[in-house]
Amino acid sequence: MTASSAKPAPVPTAPGALPLIGHAHRLVRTPLPFITSLRAHGGVVRIRLGPTPAYVVTDPVLTRTVLVTEAAHFAKGGRVFDVLRGVFGDGLATVADGETHLRNRRLMQPMFNKAHIATRGNAMIEQVRSMVGAWEENRFRNVFADMNDVTLAAFLVALFGMDLPAHLQEEFTVLMPVIMKGAIRQTLLPPWVNRLPLPANRAQTHRLTRLRVLIDRAVDHHSGGSAGAPPSPGHDPAEAAGCPHRAGADHERAGLFETLVAAGDQFTRRQLQDEAITLMNAAIETTATTLAWTLYELTRHPEVEQRLRAELAAVCTGRPLRQEDLDRLPYARQVLQEGVRKYGPAWMVTRSATRDIELGGHHIPQGADIVWSPYLHQNDPAHFPEPATFDPDRWPPDRPPTTRDFLFAFGDGRRKCIGENFAWTEMQIILATVLQTWPRLRLVSRPPRPTTAITVKPDRLTMAFGTA
Repeated sequence: MTASSAKPAPVPTAPGALPLIGHAHRLVRTPLPFITSLRAHGGVVRIRLGPTPAYVVTDPVLTRTVLVTEAAHFAKGGRVFDVLRGVFGDGLATVADGETHLRNRRLMQPMFNKAHIATRGNAMIEQVRSMVGAWEENRFRNVFADMNDVTLAAFLVALFGMDLPAHLQEEFTVLMPVIMKGAIRQTLLPPWVNRLPLPANRAQTHRLTRLRVLIDRAVDHHSGGSAGAPPSPGHDPAEAAGCPHRAGADHERAGLFETLVAAGDQFTRRQLQDEAITLMNAAIETTATTLAWTLYELTRHPEVEQRLRAELAAVCTGRPLRQEDLDRLPYARQVLQEGVRKYGPAWMVTRSATRDIELGGHHIPQGADIVWSPYLHQNDPAHFPEPATFDPDRWPPDRPPTTRDFLFAFGDGRRKCIGENFAWTEMQIILATVLQTWPRLRLVSRPPRPTTAITVKPDRLTMAFGTA
């Protein structure tokens, strides 16, 4: 890619730019049609965001070059990541490439292996079942908001353990959606606006400060507080050490975050906060979006819903879902994978060229923003025939299709999402629990339209859940 005797071809520029603002008006008004339209102009297309050029990669093969084979020359960065790093700190998803990222990823990897996640499965199922079961029958519900609440609650149980105090969980649930909205707003505004002492900026700073306090309290609660703090009432360390059943119960009640806390001096308290904030935002936004769209698709495809329910009934035989059932629900995984495929969920991700480089026969200057879009690639008819059709049979479990090479929802390469295994587990738990709890799903609003923030979200999705 980098060595060629031929002179690099000029990068085609997308039509429709306006003086001063470039293509920004199209990204704001019609982002998905605009990003999709770029495919017709070449594998790499130049756009302007104000006076600044950016290079959109529309060819998934070239995107894999950016993320995998030449990743050293395309660092994680660009406008979106710069803003998110300012909001969330240097967590694994936002920290710059280099030794810190590699070290932190190595330390965090044990949190997200399948065996470790499985130890949290039943606690997550219990949490989800209690929330979904509390919904009022046939009440009109904002499903996207519900999925945000349920995914956050399940993730908090997995992250901090089963005994997280209710008041902490409630405050997390209130804070996180508002913080995400503030972060999205800041990615859309010029950087200098975000530095002004405006009421919205001050409120966001206050919320983030409060979030860090909550994370400290959650960590300290589960680890028994600061050094010298008395043990919790009724806890006998000698009994736990001598009783395998008690020790097993304590392990079950633990959280994934213990892996980082146990690392001791490997992480400062600030770094622990950064990682927790990053994990929570990544877990909520993408997972909730996929689940909301998937539930909507079930209302449009009763045959898919019937197959899902039949698989669930055959595996669980009338009893509630358990962690060990998840690997025996392949069709549920297919349905979720198609939800991920069709709706992104991310629609625009950026990298930054670390030097002058050639990409797809085009010259890319050092420092340029490189844009790639999972939504664009996963709705490419060249790789996904009839991409607007929701078809879980694209993903047969017995013969992995080549289309997996064009599924970029979790990224790829050394910066691929570390929580992918967790996301699939959580989504299967929530989808299966909703279906077990509620035999009837109904769409009661108009069909939702996709809107862009960090993910591709439904603008409105109201459903009712019933037993008959």
